[in-house]
Amino acid sequence: MKPIEATNKAAARLSGTAASIIKDKGTTVHSVSPGDTVYAAVAKLKELQIGALLVMEGLELVGIVSERDYARKIILEGRASKATLVSEIMSTPVITVATTTPLIDCMQLMNERRIRHLPVMDGIRLVGLMSSGDLLRSMIVQQGETIDQLNTLITDPYPG
Repeated sequence: MKPIEATNKAAARLSGTAASIIKDKGTTVHSVSPGDTVYAAVAKLKELQIGALLVMEGLELVGIVSERDYARKIILEGRASKATLVSEIMSTPVITVATTTPLIDCMQLMNERRIRHLPVMDGIRLVGLMSSGDLLRSMIVQQGETIDQLNTLITDPYPG
């Protein structure tokens, strides 16, 4: 069996919804505004030790800016981060999921779209942000629970 096939089979057993990730992780999201400089956004990424920031206009999600955006649209194009606005490099439209979206669908979406962050929405209200790392942690926890259950099943003496 190829490694990717094993990963797909393991992912197929992933249970829960986007809401379960947000419940565990919390609803805190970090953001910048479209009018902020890229330099300010990158400084915030460094300070928070995260890979992406949501771009918000009030309560409206208008984009997402990541380290990848910085590398591709500032560094490689020779632009100045102190003279460039977030609105000029942010990714838009933002791919989002609903709180009810199954985790396996979130994983599939991230894989197909080659993204690492998914804002989670409850209707039009932003409720959190999940990362590919959050999904991986959830999968590891679930697999650990399965292993524990199987271990108990195998090692417990037969009642009788």
